[in-house]
Amino acid sequence: MKYLFIIFIFLLSNCSLDNKTGIWKNNSQIDYIKNNRFKDFETLYSDDKIFNEIISPAKNLNIKIGKPILNYEWIDENYHQSNNLENFSYKNLNEIIYKSKKLSKYKVSKKVLFDGKNIIATDEKGNIIIFSTDIQKTIFKYNFYKKRYKKIKKILHIIYEKEILYISDNLGFFYALNYKTQKLIWAKNYKIPFRSNLKIVNNKIVAANQNNTLFILDKKNGNSVKLIPTEENLLKNEFINSISLYNDQIFYLNTYGSLYSLNTTNFKINWFININQSVDQKAINLFNSNQIINYKNLVIIASDPYLYIVNSKTGSTIFKIAISSINKPIVAEDNLFLITKDNLIVCFDLKEAKIIYSLDIGSEIANFLKTKQKQINIKHIYLLNSSLFVFLNNSYLVKFDLNGSIIDIDKLKTKIYNAENRLQQDSPYLTSKTINKESKEILEMKKEYMKLTRGK
Repeated sequence: MKYLFIIFIFLLSNCSLDNKTGIWKNNSQIDYIKNNRFKDFETLYSDDKIFNEIISPAKNLNIKIGKPILNYEWIDENYHQSNNLENFSYKNLNEIIYKSKKLSKYKVSKKVLFDGKNIIATDEKGNIIIFSTDIQKTIFKYNFYKKRYKKIKKILHIIYEKEILYISDNLGFFYALNYKTQKLIWAKNYKIPFRSNLKIVNNKIVAANQNNTLFILDKKNGNSVKLIPTEENLLKNEFINSISLYNDQIFYLNTYGSLYSLNTTNFKINWFININQSVDQKAINLFNSNQIINYKNLVIIASDPYLYIVNSKTGSTIFKIAISSINKPIVAEDNLFLITKDNLIVCFDLKEAKIIYSLDIGSEIANFLKTKQKQINIKHIYLLNSSLFVFLNNSYLVKFDLNGSIIDIDKLKTKIYNAENRLQQDSPYLTSKTINKESKEILEMKKEYMKLTRGK
């Protein structure tokens, strides 16, 4: 029997703390509105009223979700085919259980995979790094690139299946690598940089390039099976093309703001819609969104400035609300949880299409600590053991119950400044309580699991 591994890698930035509580950001060092990922959209939708209301939960509210799951591996950048994170099983310990400075001397990508025994990482030099957590040693390192590409920063997207890594990059290359046999299987140069996460369906790889062309590739040899051009975006921003899978459909949201549904049998288009509501000809190319997720027969798009709930079978919009999320939502048992740009934690009922509650996290923290409210910077939200874990940018963790009440506020044992740089200079901290949504790494370590489950 395999054991559950979760590696918690935390991407946090340096910050100053309030002398009284240590939890508040120094207002002189942070301008959250200007520095959030949707900063390009500050003025684009000024005529629309963005949701910013406090809605207290009902006194008799009792939100229940399914039991926490044990996750054995992390094979996809976004964890699951649907891109939705689940209610993960987690033991509430605040201790460093593992650290290493042996991954790379270069900046390591935020996207790390895990096969149950090995960390699969990449760095900006294009190295593929296989690091064994059992022996705490790099067991394989591979670099595909020739000397003429040496000075170019590599951005790799990876997915694995049965010991084979499929890798696309920002140079237009696509290749397959068996990291167990340590052999390159195939390599293709498609000339135009790839700019999407990857999915595997019916022995095909689905990817998209920066021109918003969707690629269907044969995973055996990398040959193109089908190319599907879509609307090209003239301007580039932080949002990359987003791909998800659900049942017999592929869903593709491009940087232009168009959502496509394709069937997985012949890869023909079922329907498509454009959700970019801007009429500003200059702004229309600035569409931005979190990665799409699927839940039951819904496609959920947390864009700026709207949250869209779309019928996955027909493409019709079931519901939309002017609400801007800084993170990809999490859905469990018809309950959607998200964090807004205004630092509200929002619970949304998908069945009733209504907000159950929305609470100001900063105010809730101040009330809990019985201190004056100050500015905070939120980085990540996770659903762990049926509780909401909200990570701040200064190594503090705020734990909410599902009804929106703070259970506890904790400080991580080790202050982590920036995992990307620490990987480069010092060490990543793999802790039982450090989770990073930006790097999308939620993998539980074998040692931890064995320790916590011994005797059960």
